[in-house]
Amino acid sequence: MFSDEQPGLFQDTHRGAASSRPELSCNGQHRSAVKNYVLDTNVLLHDPHSVYRFADNHVWIPIDVLCELDKFKNEPTERGANARAVHRFLTRCFNQNSRLVTRGAKTPGGGTIRIAVNECISALRTSKGFRRFQQTFRDLDKPDHRILALCLYVKGKSPDRTILVTKDLNMQLKALSIGLEAQDYENDKVEVKDVEGYGQKEIQVDAQDMQRFASARELLLPRRPDLEVNEYVFLVDEGGKMLPARHAGNGLCRKLSLPTALTNPRGVHLKPLNLGQQCLLDALLDPDISLVTCYGQAGTGKTLLAVAAGLHLYWSHAFSGITVSRPVVAMGDTLGFLPGALDEKMKPWLQSIYDAFELLLPTQPPPEPDRKGRKNKPAEMAAPIFGNGGPKPYEQLIEQGCVEIEALCYIRGRSIPNRYFVLDEAQQLTPLEAKTVVTRMSKGSKLVLAGDPAQIDNPYVDSRSNGLVYTRNRLKGQTVTAHVCLTKGERSALAEIGANLM
Repeated sequence: MFSDEQPGLFQDTHRGAASSRPELSCNGQHRSAVKNYVLDTNVLLHDPHSVYRFADNHVWIPIDVLCELDKFKNEPTERGANARAVHRFLTRCFNQNSRLVTRGAKTPGGGTIRIAVNECISALRTSKGFRRFQQTFRDLDKPDHRILALCLYVKGKSPDRTILVTKDLNMQLKALSIGLEAQDYENDKVEVKDVEGYGQKEIQVDAQDMQRFASARELLLPRRPDLEVNEYVFLVDEGGKMLPARHAGNGLCRKLSLPTALTNPRGVHLKPLNLGQQCLLDALLDPDISLVTCYGQAGTGKTLLAVAAGLHLYWSHAFSGITVSRPVVAMGDTLGFLPGALDEKMKPWLQSIYDAFELLLPTQPPPEPDRKGRKNKPAEMAAPIFGNGGPKPYEQLIEQGCVEIEALCYIRGRSIPNRYFVLDEAQQLTPLEAKTVVTRMSKGSKLVLAGDPAQIDNPYVDSRSNGLVYTRNRLKGQTVTAHVCLTKGERSALAEIGANLM
């Protein structure tokens, strides 16, 4: 009766979804802790599997929600796919039985799921609470107001708690104003501490341990801190000396393995400018790490380092090529549809990636120093690599297939082997989109998800529920994953001040 895509049938994973253990009421008598959850449209569009998350509680889906889902089902987007997934699940759940639709179909968790039809509003019209509701919300043609009216009906009909689950903050405020309990859907949200103040941990060690670490390249911490595998930390001694390290597990910290510089035979060699960038570079170059997630505010160098490491590994024949992409989510108003082929359509969205390529692969090579360190030729006199007026170096790499531009809307169903995949602005992803990208990686590939959880333009996610923080939270501690936070800006003094104070 249920889809084979379901993640752990009706697990009690929604925060606030409790099993039916008895609890005390105000008069000391035991009553059931089963709850009635009324789901808003945005919850099902955000996570079509949300109906699995309420354990042995009762889930109500208003008929108005189905009508709203019907508007999105033909969209060739993730939202459209989610709407269709909900319709397929409900069709299998009720199995063409009209009695189950209104009375509730049993769920494996012991609860029920049902569709609430408009007759609920008719039954409400005689109640005093509904008259007060109608004075507050006079327009009952609006789907939001009809959903709120249904919540009132369920609350009056059932002795159990009735909770509206919605990701719409305005809808939550409306519910609270008429005495209804409302919650956000938090199954895929990370803890606040995971996205606020996310700098690397500092571990105090004595001077002898610091010296031992510098010479032996590893140190077993005397006190086992709460660290994940491949978590990066800063070891600090009494004198304030600080060294970056990577936790290998069981309290063992190892020194970073870094080259002198990221060699680039066709362009600029790059060196990390701070300890955080050293940690990121160590993770990017480690062949045993298949997924790197990176948080960093504007100007910290996350995109530039990711691209530079990709070019370095490509020239070293570690990967067959580089794939770059980013979510197509605009900041503010857009300019409409973009003309041209896929590369031309994606170029405005990937301009930050192209900026990094242009910096690392300039049209003219940097002048070679002589033995005394002096430049043989001024930069403006250096001979161009690909000729005057010709394509830019990175454009030739794209034409040769060494660099591939990937639109995320076409990634479903792909298998991407032996590629270095950079996904910039990953905080704009939904959790399901992030899962789709991660599961496309085949053997020999490396995925880099970079972004700033504080800069989100996607209206369907926030700093705690976006695909970047979701991926990091669910996959942390795995031996093939690593996470790095960049906090020091290197773009310019102005960019650093703006990022911190504006």
